[in-house]
Amino acid sequence: MVKICCIGAGYVGGPTMAVMALKCPEIEVSVVDISEPRINAWNSDKLPIYEPGLDDVVKQCRGRNLFFSTDVERHVFESDIVFVSVNTPTKTQGLGAGKAADLTYWESAARMIADVSKSSKIVVEKSTVPVRTAEAIEKILTHNSKGIEFQILSNPEFLAEGTAVKDLYNPDRVLIGGRGNAAGEKAVQALRDVYAHWVPVERIICTNLWSAELSKLAANAFLAQRISSVNAMSALCEATGADVTQVAHAVGTDTRIGPKFLNASVGFGGSCFQKDILNLIYICECNGLPEAANYWKQVIKVNDYQKTRFANRVVSSMFNTVSGKKVAILGFAFKKDTGDTRETPAIDVCNRLVADKAKLSIYDPQVLEEQIRKDLFMARFDWDHPVSLQQIKAEGMLEQVSVVSDAYEATKDAHGICVLTEWDEFKSLDFERIFESMRKPAFVFDGRNVVDAVKLREIGFIVYSIGKPLDSWLKNMPSVA
Repeated sequence: MVKICCIGAGYVGGPTMAVMALKCPEIEVSVVDISEPRINAWNSDKLPIYEPGLDDVVKQCRGRNLFFSTDVERHVFESDIVFVSVNTPTKTQGLGAGKAADLTYWESAARMIADVSKSSKIVVEKSTVPVRTAEAIEKILTHNSKGIEFQILSNPEFLAEGTAVKDLYNPDRVLIGGRGNAAGEKAVQALRDVYAHWVPVERIICTNLWSAELSKLAANAFLAQRISSVNAMSALCEATGADVTQVAHAVGTDTRIGPKFLNASVGFGGSCFQKDILNLIYICECNGLPEAANYWKQVIKVNDYQKTRFANRVVSSMFNTVSGKKVAILGFAFKKDTGDTRETPAIDVCNRLVADKAKLSIYDPQVLEEQIRKDLFMARFDWDHPVSLQQIKAEGMLEQVSVVSDAYEATKDAHGICVLTEWDEFKSLDFERIFESMRKPAFVFDGRNVVDAVKLREIGFIVYSIGKPLDSWLKNMPSVA
């Protein structure tokens, strides 16, 4: 029996290995992590991450050919193929701070693999890593190999949170990069054979190592660029009376462009987009390409601009002050159908409102209060953010934020509502009931264009929707930066 081990039981490693175990019943798959609470959660009825369909997959395979364990070294020792899916955060200090990827966990994993291995192994980069990371990993493994042969492959993930299981079942493509020599091609074929259990072979793309590594960064940069492009257009739409939804539809019908990732919003978030673009910027700078680096910097700057613009719109619309006013925050996750809050726009919007002394009441159907408070009040490294988005660190600010378990509780006695995640349930809320319970005038600031603005205006709300023609009330309020 072929044995596969994945180091890292996070958003990528857990779902990927669960689906692989389901589709390859003759392969034993182990997911290992040094975090005992995380592994305990994977072995329980309450998985550590929320992803539609994941519970069913894990329950079908766990204990049969899918195992979760903290015994990292044993499972690495026994495996034929080792996936490494550890965190690669942005460096917070030292050379490249704020842009370069921190490969501390990756290097530690590579050294451990070399130390415990007694047989040849295929080591697969599953984490998003800088171009030519494989070369560094090869050097570590080779110099510590004790005569054991290691082949390094790059197999970047292209999962979208909220649809990860669906993406794994039916991927657009599986990308495998390896060395062009005989041993490298043999390793590529071995991994290709695993995926071929359920992925059509024409969707399995084989490249050299460096192309595979760069392709992941490029894909996320292109997607984030599309979001920043339509968000920049949303500001112009508001200024001119155009409707960004109509503009995006017209643009998206061009087959050269297509309709995906053209929804205007309060900004992009998630674990990958900003981190990967910063990494790309750093690589461009290190290779003497400042113009290319500045191009990608602008994608992040527009994202920051959109969050600032939204928060400023809230303040300016409510008589230029939110001090002491209750503002309901509907949605904290960076997108629907996930509990992930990494780089969610809600963090910056909430911090901006808290800085203006608003009292926030936050509701999200999947994000725990502990996580929300951690995100809002734990200092994080800041790269080139405008002052208006700087993290609020004052302990006294904690009392300005409450986290509730119901949208109606969040909105009761509120002066305004900010919709920051496009959860489906927000479309079907009883807004007449909500209007009756709110202070007047009652405002709705829709950062995801999910509510029916016409219906809400008929009820009596003053509505701001990203990129849509402005409510007459808003036209007469002070302009925003």
